[in-house]
Amino acid sequence: MTVVSYVLYGLVGGGALLALVRLALGPSLLDRVVATDTLLVIISAGLAVYAALERDPTVVPVLVVVSLLAFVGSVSIARYVGGMLIRARTDDGVEP
Repeated sequence: MTVVSYVLYGLVGGGALLALVRLALGPSLLDRVVATDTLLVIISAGLAVYAALERDPTVVPVLVVVSLLAFVGSVSIARYVGGMLIRARTDDGVEP
């Protein structure tokens, strides 16, 4: 492995560590959702770095699955939280 690969893997690992800290310490649900989405993007970036450095095209389907999982998860949580906010407004007597 070269110095470039060590630097790239170190940056991806550092980003994942920071996202995990935010996931553990995030005060609200939305902070944790954003941290989870960021972590999935970092995992996708790590897989892309691995595929590029090792010239291994067999990782690409896994990369696509992780990317789709991140997208579907983010949209699902956004719809869930949006529904919670709409229900909270109608419970207060304010019509949306």
